[in-house]
Amino acid sequence: MEYDYIEQGDCLELMKNIPDKSIDLIVTDPPYKVTSRGNAGTMGGMVTKEINLKGRVFTHNDIHCSEYAPEFYRVLKEQTHLYVMTNHINLYEMLTEFKNVGFHFIKCLIWDKGNKICCPYYMSQFEYILFFRKGKAKRINDCGTSDILGVPNKKTKNEHGQNIHDTEKPVELMEKLIRNSSNEGDIILDPFLGSGTTAVAAINTDRHYIGFELDETYYDIACKRLDEVERAVSVV
Repeated sequence: MEYDYIEQGDCLELMKNIPDKSIDLIVTDPPYKVTSRGNAGTMGGMVTKEINLKGRVFTHNDIHCSEYAPEFYRVLKEQTHLYVMTNHINLYEMLTEFKNVGFHFIKCLIWDKGNKICCPYYMSQFEYILFFRKGKAKRINDCGTSDILGVPNKKTKNEHGQNIHDTEKPVELMEKLIRNSSNEGDIILDPFLGSGTTAVAAINTDRHYIGFELDETYYDIACKRLDEVERAVSVV
């Protein structure tokens, strides 16, 4: 099977090209509903955008977890893991839909971002990482890892000092998940690749990757980023 590539397009269509039971691990941060921020001045230090006021982060934000959960289950091998990032608004739906297609819910990890986002109730400082398995139980590689992952939420900036992606996840965070739930040479899938973080983490940990991204701007950013990482690796 082909691997070490990313494609621009709808992951629901592109995943159809992946054979059954051929992926060793899925790590992904899908677009999902967020709290409407009509009273919030900033998001993590950033000025709130008009789209955030409507409970959305991205233009392409309408996909529901019931659409991709069955494909995730189909492409994963038996006795493998799945990590899906989400928030409190989507927690119940995601747990329900993924369990309905056959996944076993292991536990909820917490990503402590170290920074706070304004909210009219309590300021938000963490995100949920839902941890599932397909098939029989499989231990993580480092059982000493805490279920609270404290990794600073630092965003990559472009030449103008702007975030290349407003919800970019740290490479270090993805590396922790990949190292714990796969082995060198395994194939890691991220159907919502964004700026390419999961693929970068796969390269850094000697895994293979497949990634899909619908937004052309983010896809171009991911391509450039991966080219730079792969060139640096080849030099070493």
